[in-house]
Amino acid sequence: MGNTNYTSTELMIVNAARLLRDGDVVFVGVGLPNLACNLAQRTHAPNLQMIYEAGVIGARPARLPLSIGDPTLVSGAASVCSMYDIFTFYLQRGNVDVGFLGGAQIDKFGNINATVIGDYAQPKTRLPGSGGSREIAAWANRCYIITPHQKRRFPESVDFQTSAGFFSGHDERARLRLRGKGPQAVVTDIGILQPDDTGELVLTAVHPGRTVEEAAANTGWDLQCNKCQKVTDPPTTDEIRILRQDLDPEGIYLK
Repeated sequence: MGNTNYTSTELMIVNAARLLRDGDVVFVGVGLPNLACNLAQRTHAPNLQMIYEAGVIGARPARLPLSIGDPTLVSGAASVCSMYDIFTFYLQRGNVDVGFLGGAQIDKFGNINATVIGDYAQPKTRLPGSGGSREIAAWANRCYIITPHQKRRFPESVDFQTSAGFFSGHDERARLRLRGKGPQAVVTDIGILQPDDTGELVLTAVHPGRTVEEAAANTGWDLQCNKCQKVTDPPTTDEIRILRQDLDPEGIYLK
């Protein structure tokens, strides 16, 4: 059953969660990706296996973890190991289906900037940096990105390439021997962008009440919209209830 009482942030989280498949092994980032994965596990993907960077495998947290090192991740987990083991024996061997990422900038080929805005030597803004996202973007079998749809967040080219998308497009990712398939969807508060055959992000869906024109106006390149033939389903009452009451009752991320 659809729900009309939701925020743009909740809309993003719900649509990101719906991309996950039951049984997926997911490398979970903090913030909105964390909410999306925990929502999926509590709805259509109960067998989702969540991996956190600090070394937790098969996490089933009783509450929303606030960081990759939150103690709630350990209780009920399938395994706890070192960060080195997570990246070498799981991620780089191809055992991670999905990497869920965010970023300050995403360009037309899905490259992510989470390092600096402006010139690297004299940046306007210094950001948290890569963490594990560089490796996740390179080696996860597929990646999803979640971010608000604003022109400043979608430049034609990122100021600094923290994590690889399709570089400059075409077959460059394969030529550089990155095993993962790269970003397969970018979920925003306006719609969903997916790569075409060249790796360029194009609009494939809009959310209820949003328009193709809004997406184009909030993108820093000439966004191709001719493949946009879908309107996403609104969040259900149950999805909103789980987000607000079970996962983030204090509104840490949902405010």
